[in-house]
Amino acid sequence: MVRERPAGLFVGLCTLDVIQLVDHAPGANEKLTARDQVVAAGGPAANAAATFAHLGGTATLLTAIGSHPLGVGATADLHALGVTVTDLAADSTQPPAVSSVLVTASTGERAVASTNATRHRLTPPDDLDTLVAACDIVEFDGHHMELAVAAARAARTAGRTTVFDGGSWKPGTEDLLPFIDVAVCSSDFRPPGTHTPAETLGFLREHGVVWSAVTGGANPIMWAAPDAEGTLHVPPVRVADTLGAGDVLHGALAHHLALQDRLTSEGFAEALRTAAAVASRAAGSFGTREWMGRGDPGRHART
Repeated sequence: MVRERPAGLFVGLCTLDVIQLVDHAPGANEKLTARDQVVAAGGPAANAAATFAHLGGTATLLTAIGSHPLGVGATADLHALGVTVTDLAADSTQPPAVSSVLVTASTGERAVASTNATRHRLTPPDDLDTLVAACDIVEFDGHHMELAVAAARAARTAGRTTVFDGGSWKPGTEDLLPFIDVAVCSSDFRPPGTHTPAETLGFLREHGVVWSAVTGGANPIMWAAPDAEGTLHVPPVRVADTLGAGDVLHGALAHHLALQDRLTSEGFAEALRTAAAVASRAAGSFGTREWMGRGDPGRHART
């Protein structure tokens, strides 16, 4: 049976992103006039949830945002994209995590400063089991780790597929991995004692994650399954902005995996291939929304 509209639960970080398109990163005491700007909800889990919803899924984000006006704006942005937000910090009047992002126009490379999830220690909600049971797939970005481990444990008990977005190794990651079915990590994800993508894949297998991959921007994706392994080429694109491309890949991957009744090596490779194509499309436009048709995609593409 093919699901017409899969449901995904995304557990992790939500920020308010202030993204500026600049000619170059400023030096000390230098002021720049940006070419363009985008202000939107961001963070790995939030961007993945937005992608999942855009592709036709039902997405719920379990996170911390708060009732500060900046947080209200981030929540409204996600609602406009079709994402249901379960805010475990709804009573907080403190500003949400704000990511200051500078994107260099000539290369699409970005520089980011953010407090991430350091302001909140989240307690799992009483209805966590209900939230998990209502979905087909659960994804984690490694932020709000105590909440992530609780949700992953509930997902394993309920028989739901769990996906890990490994952007970087964080304290507590070792507690999350035993409950993960699929892990797709960036080349910056370096488990203890590893130095190469092959070693990362081996580490994940040793810790019970038998479906895994390592991405590296435009470089080929290395993947491993219980009975196969290989590499996939990333579709070439005129890069405008690399911000959020990995988050988009994970949202698209979760959507494609949720459409499958049973995970196979062929299906896993196809899900990665499809997700990489979506992520490449996102990297071809400035900001995290234009690729969805919200604006003029590619108007800032590098020539």
